[in-house]
Amino acid sequence: MKSKLIGSLAALLTLAAFAYGCQSGSSTTGSTATTQSSAGLKQIMVERKLSEADVEAALLTYKPTGQKDEYVIFASGGQSGQILVIGVPSMRLLKVIAVFTPEPWQGYGYGGYGDKVLAGGQQYEIGQRLTWADVHHPNLSETKGDYDGRFLFVNDKANARIAVVDLSDFATKQIVPNKLVASDHGGAFVTPDNEYVIETSQYPAPLGREYAPISEYKTRYRGLAMFWKFDKVKGRIIESESWGVELPPYTQDLADCGKLASDGYVFINSFNTEMATGGILEGNPPVESGASQNDTDFLHVINWKKAEALVKAGKAKEIKGVKVLMMDVSGPEKVLTLIPEHKSPHGADVTPDGEDIVVGGKLDTHATVYSFKKIQALIEAGTHEGVDPYGLPILPFKDTIRGQVEIGLGPLHTVYDGKGFAYTSVFIESVVAKWDLKSLKVVDKLSVHYNIGHILAAEGDTVSPDGKYVVAMNKMSIDRFANIGPLYPQNFQLVGIENSKMKLLADMPIGIGEPHYAQMIKADKLKPMKVYPMGTNPLTDEKDEFAVTPGKERIERKGNVVDIYMTAIRSHFTPDYVEVDEGDTVRLHLTSIEQAEDQVHGFTIDMYNINVSLEPGKHENITFVADKPGAFPMYCTEFCSALHLEMMGYFMVKPKK
Repeated sequence: MKSKLIGSLAALLTLAAFAYGCQSGSSTTGSTATTQSSAGLKQIMVERKLSEADVEAALLTYKPTGQKDEYVIFASGGQSGQILVIGVPSMRLLKVIAVFTPEPWQGYGYGGYGDKVLAGGQQYEIGQRLTWADVHHPNLSETKGDYDGRFLFVNDKANARIAVVDLSDFATKQIVPNKLVASDHGGAFVTPDNEYVIETSQYPAPLGREYAPISEYKTRYRGLAMFWKFDKVKGRIIESESWGVELPPYTQDLADCGKLASDGYVFINSFNTEMATGGILEGNPPVESGASQNDTDFLHVINWKKAEALVKAGKAKEIKGVKVLMMDVSGPEKVLTLIPEHKSPHGADVTPDGEDIVVGGKLDTHATVYSFKKIQALIEAGTHEGVDPYGLPILPFKDTIRGQVEIGLGPLHTVYDGKGFAYTSVFIESVVAKWDLKSLKVVDKLSVHYNIGHILAAEGDTVSPDGKYVVAMNKMSIDRFANIGPLYPQNFQLVGIENSKMKLLADMPIGIGEPHYAQMIKADKLKPMKVYPMGTNPLTDEKDEFAVTPGKERIERKGNVVDIYMTAIRSHFTPDYVEVDEGDTVRLHLTSIEQAEDQVHGFTIDMYNINVSLEPGKHENITFVADKPGAFPMYCTEFCSALHLEMMGYFMVKPKK
């Protein structure tokens, strides 16, 4: 099919050749340059076996040096514990944001402010230190249901934690551990005006992580929806004003917040309404089959504004210092309601107008479209077809839906383009299915490579999607890239959706961890700073009390405590020679006094596992014990100038007599 963008191979080559001729600065006439370049490009296409579609895709995604991307993706970094920042349409990796785990380039977790952030996210005061995370669902902050570009929130499934990333400097500022649950999955979703960041548990366990035998699963094990109160001015979660809603011991999965028509509600998928617990050695079926017996599972519907009012009215129970609205309150008060959904569902995705909720069933071929108006009317009227074992009302399935779409084998998640179409990832079939929200009919399918899990669109889960790109987040890549051993990368595939037919534009291997969820924001909504105001502590976002100004560098000793007030600028540290005694406590106060954009320094002391990144104006405080005697070079780790190698000094530790 001829390209709508160019129309023909000849026109495509002419355009590319003209651009080539202009960029090369050729002194020949435009016609001659075009003819010569066109012939050269044709030869390249023949030699590289490129089709017209290949060249068109290259033109649509190529960004020459100095040209910036229109959109930015924030994608989970899976087992790396980090966040990936990717430009669109180029699909270039721009940055890895250090979140839950140490990251050397940013000096995160090696002596500076990152140590305090990571320490705040430890789940136990004693015992094993958490050094990894399973990052799943990054979500951007919102104002009136639209991304505002200010903050990013993400969960750690393995250790039930939520992190706050400030997008003014793309740095993690807070990690909050959940004291009540052992794992989370439906997080970190936000309410439309960021009143709350929502985290829902996945695998049930006794609340507070107390021990209970598996035989008491139905009576002692529970799920939880945690509503973390967020201060939009300070950019921090307020733990004391946060609260939870107890959930039954079904395995809660993904969640989404209502918007516009459905604002004030949260929708959470679940599976394993069978409450299977495995026990293969005892002769029981594994959870995978035990949890797939029922024809339906339950969509959880939470009226969070009513829940908030009940918590404030003192109706909650306190568990380990956290207020929890229990099911014996939330059920009768119509706060928590259940609706049957096809077995083993995954996505629960609210449409841009907030009128519908789309749910895909992994073991079904349909996407079910629930009508919020119907759900709300049934809840308010007290109409239900029964209750679950915990007394929670169950709404009649047929009375809650607007219809179903025959999608294909293994529908999962759905995103939107703002033009009346939805895009659903279909795992088993390995396709993106485009369908009409009004008629509930599939209008196009695009094969992807391979086994697509999550899917994202340009602002596709807001009240105003952009309708330009979709990205298929594929779990397998098999034959897409060079062989690199048995651990293959995941594969992000950029899809153009501006025309009636979807078009595959680019592949991007992800070799850092298994990404799950991602969001794509317009690049111009992001307003990051270029340099820190001099002396800024990134943890407090304020000038540090120990910030050092030029001419005020010094070394002070009080007993066995040594304070070093140091500055960094191209191409030296001041002071550049420090001598302490073995056993001294060293408090290093280090300020970059650079104010030029992109003039970054690093600082390390050999053999002491100290490493920080010093972006322009940044201040770091590092405290450690000089427990290794010797002469240790200290140097800048970021190539900063022609005299970078000369940016060094010595840290001397005099041995005890």
